[in-house]
Amino acid sequence: VQLQASGGGLVQAGGSLRLSCSVSGRTFNMRTTGWFRQAPGKEREFVAAVRWSGGSPHYGDSVKGRYAISKDNAKNTVYLQMNNLKPEDTAVYYCAAGNPILTATRDSQFYNYWGQGTLVTVSS
Repeated sequence: VQLQASGGGLVQAGGSLRLSCSVSGRTFNMRTTGWFRQAPGKEREFVAAVRWSGGSPHYGDSVKGRYAISKDNAKNTVYLQMNNLKPEDTAVYYCAAGNPILTATRDSQFYNYWGQGTLVTVSS
């Protein structure tokens, strides 16, 4: 399974960006694709996740109401629309695929495959 993240960049506070994660390979047993982020000197943080079969998406508390995750099953691509960005959203964003049970969706240890990360920088 390979994941390719793209769409990061520099944006001013209050602006928007959309990240994309293209998933390829033997993906049939990867039920969930999610986004995590890691800022310098901080631990990795869960951002959002969605199941390919459907159902409600999951969001980290710090991004609820500002971020939206979506998927295109035909393109095997997951998107992360980020609105009203804040300087504290600055981080490397990683997409990941795995099979976490529903209650473990936010736990990075249940994601087996990771993309290379894309840097999002929000200036004040």
